[in-house]
Amino acid sequence: MPQKITEHAMLLCDKGTATGQLKVTSQNFCKAADKFIATEQDKQAEVNIPGFGNCTVTKNKCVAAIIQWNQTSGKDTINGYKILTENSICQCSVGGKITIQNKGHTETHEIA
Repeated sequence: MPQKITEHAMLLCDKGTATGQLKVTSQNFCKAADKFIATEQDKQAEVNIPGFGNCTVTKNKCVAAIIQWNQTSGKDTINGYKILTENSICQCSVGGKITIQNKGHTETHEIA
């Protein structure tokens, strides 16, 4: 079963040149390993999702332009939003694919 993603999870865009840490702003009360659990609403560029260095598509700063997270939790939600898992991905409208490189915690927090 996939594990929950928390604040400080490491993200990578396959069109960027650097990784970045996820910041959770969608909720401030549900934690795993003393870190806030990420939801599908944590998707704003430069707020939740940092830049990824330089973009190999635009040749400029790699700023995520995403619409939604995919492969989220099956039924577990926080505030009505699905929880992100280590399998969650999102497409950038510029052409990149953003994936989870590190879930942000070391404990096992599986979800259904």
